[in-house]
Amino acid sequence: MIVLGIETTCDETAAAVVEDGKNILSNVIYSQANFHRQYGGVFPEMASRLHYDTLIPVIDEAIKNANVAINQIDLIAVAHGPGLMGALFMGLNAAKALSLAWDRPFIGVHHVEAHLYASMMEHLDSLPLPALGIVLSGGHTLFLKITDVGKYETIGTTIDDAIGESFDKVAVMLGLPYPGGPAVEELAATGGKAGMYGFKAGQVKDLPFHFSFSGLKTKVLYTVKGVGATQKSQTLIQEEEKKNIAASFQDAVFADVIKKANKACLAFGLQSIFFGGGVVNNQHLRELFSKSCSLPLFWPTAGLSLDNGAMIAGLGYQKYLQLGASSLDLEAKARMSFSSGKL
Repeated sequence: MIVLGIETTCDETAAAVVEDGKNILSNVIYSQANFHRQYGGVFPEMASRLHYDTLIPVIDEAIKNANVAINQIDLIAVAHGPGLMGALFMGLNAAKALSLAWDRPFIGVHHVEAHLYASMMEHLDSLPLPALGIVLSGGHTLFLKITDVGKYETIGTTIDDAIGESFDKVAVMLGLPYPGGPAVEELAATGGKAGMYGFKAGQVKDLPFHFSFSGLKTKVLYTVKGVGATQKSQTLIQEEEKKNIAASFQDAVFADVIKKANKACLAFGLQSIFFGGGVVNNQHLRELFSKSCSLPLFWPTAGLSLDNGAMIAGLGYQKYLQLGASSLDLEAKARMSFSSGKL
């Protein structure tokens, strides 16, 4: 089965063609990062407009690169949430229109679940389950128990800022460009000493696998600009000191994730860890996990960490086999939760 996948949940316009849920024939991504950098973050209205301008050319390129004809496409898959509503409308309505024009079924999939599926695609015949699923991105910090593709139980999540959002905000404090994650990682790698500052992530009472990064973010702000400061306050530290703050913040966040991941694996008898989301592209995180965890670790391959159409097409294939096609009444959803059992 050949599936066209469409992804427009935030600021990447992406389309891909995937065969049988795992063989990637093409994967085209147009990033809006350079445009949004001038605003220090995603400008939702402009994200929608850029999707409008680029989506059809991206889909055309994905089909061309896959070397398939339109009549060979069996299914259209699209992320219908969670994400920015305007951006979601672009992809969802395009998928519905193509479904009608080409007389092909379409299916909506959960964007965050697709991030996890990205690290499973190459291992579907031998998934070591049950497993811990970790999604770290601009909008999500999520621990899940995976019992099968499409079967999850939530273990922990953030009660305030997502991990990627925290990186973006700390980047602004340090005068770094958007997106903040790669910028903080790059600065920390220039000789930053993680032990220079005693940053620690917050703990959530009676919820040992939940996350809280707002207090840590505020501690970084006060370190950079002084106690009681705001984002607009004057920076008090020397330029050279920024790399130590970046390294200390990064290690504090990742230490919290790794500690809770190891505890979750022991508590729930998990056999492996699957990762998804843009933050897991951080090479320092991967090195720390490799040193601190003895379980098999499965990372998304190159091109599948950030938002992409291949993960949507791959998961769409699995969901179609399980559930059949979606109705044209399917709606975009800015928020979608994981619940026990199938989504």
